[in-house]
Amino acid sequence: MALRNTRRALIEIALASGSDAGRTISDPAHRVVLADLARSSNMSVPLESMRDRSVLLLTGPQLPTVTALMALDGVASRLLIGLPGLQQADLSQVMADGEVDVVLRDDALASQLHVDAEAPYKRDVDTEWVLFTSGTTGAPKLVSHTLPSLTGPLDDGLRVGPAPVWATFYDVRRYGGLQILLRSLLNGGSMVLSDASESVGDFLGRAGKSGVTHISGTPSHWRRALMSGAASHLSPRYVRLSGEIADQAILDNLKASFPRAEVAHAFASTEAGVGFDVRDGYAGFPASYIGVAGGPVELKVEDGTLRIRSARTALRYLGASRRLADDRGFVDTGDMVERRDDRYYFLGRREGVINVGGQKVYPEEVEAVLNRDPAVRMSRVWARRNPIVGAVVAADVVLREPWVDFDQMRESLLRTCRETLAAHKVPVTLRAVPELDMAASGKLKRRDE
Repeated sequence: MALRNTRRALIEIALASGSDAGRTISDPAHRVVLADLARSSNMSVPLESMRDRSVLLLTGPQLPTVTALMALDGVASRLLIGLPGLQQADLSQVMADGEVDVVLRDDALASQLHVDAEAPYKRDVDTEWVLFTSGTTGAPKLVSHTLPSLTGPLDDGLRVGPAPVWATFYDVRRYGGLQILLRSLLNGGSMVLSDASESVGDFLGRAGKSGVTHISGTPSHWRRALMSGAASHLSPRYVRLSGEIADQAILDNLKASFPRAEVAHAFASTEAGVGFDVRDGYAGFPASYIGVAGGPVELKVEDGTLRIRSARTALRYLGASRRLADDRGFVDTGDMVERRDDRYYFLGRREGVINVGGQKVYPEEVEAVLNRDPAVRMSRVWARRNPIVGAVVAADVVLREPWVDFDQMRESLLRTCRETLAAHKVPVTLRAVPELDMAASGKLKRRDE
């Protein structure tokens, strides 16, 4: 099927199957039948008034954004998918960069679907989809995609099976969540949306009751899920990690928790698109992925960072002077990798390095060592300022059993670090904490102290 817009694709899927009544998308409060979504709208304004306009969507819950996207794709010239909590100080810049004509908030979207009077195939605009790369602070970067570039990853060979039910910890207004949403809409199945206001346990309980078969999130999402004990609600066929480095400990723990599931970790970014996923159960990725020309995705390593070129990459940044790709079309992901034998391993983000007297430390490398200890559920490594060397390595850990004697455990963990890591990478301070802060993206919050 040549993808022109999501509404047309949904209708063609419904016509081909004869009935689409069993496919739904749901959040904690609502459930929408996708066949109805293909023929209806939640717009409180005439769709024709949105034709060829640049529209910014700013909603609270995710479901109104989804229904608005389905209504406006193929009608609006540009859809900017805003993140919750966009700061007022950033809004004027977003409006200018995106040449926004209309802002649609929750009050512009009806709570119930109504029949779309416009003929469903009258959607002749190649809508530009714009995603935000940053969260709620700082100036957001706007990345321009097309529907084909967003749906390119759907051909990765994953065996979906009958009647899949998809779910993701991600907000579908972010790249990782949008990928899962589009997969569920265009490649068969239903979807269960997460909600920022519900606990991990409540979300996984709801996902389990809905029969979720395919579910994704960051390694931090999954560590929290395993800590909560709520993962027992699920019996998935496919578990996916992305957004952060997946170390061997979290891969092994997920395989132990879901022995019948295929556990995969993927690499993707808003700019570069989905590069690959790895399903062999090991951290890192095979060196054979690098330097293969002519395939749907081409990868190379230059100056220690992973570079990606494919039809899945974004078109450009909006309102930014910096280029998205180099002259040959490769996107510099900023993710540092290192080859060891026949495999590449992720070290961390280029801008996240800790400088200890001129020597580099990637926090994720130290965290992988700490997380290997069966007493540790998750960890965060950070830079503590030091007047002599500029910074030293510090670490916080969340324990599986918080009541244990941490003094003895601290020495054991530090001894493992000394045996495994160079001296400048060993934490100078190591604390046990009840929990670690996560950003809205589902990644660990990282900050110097």
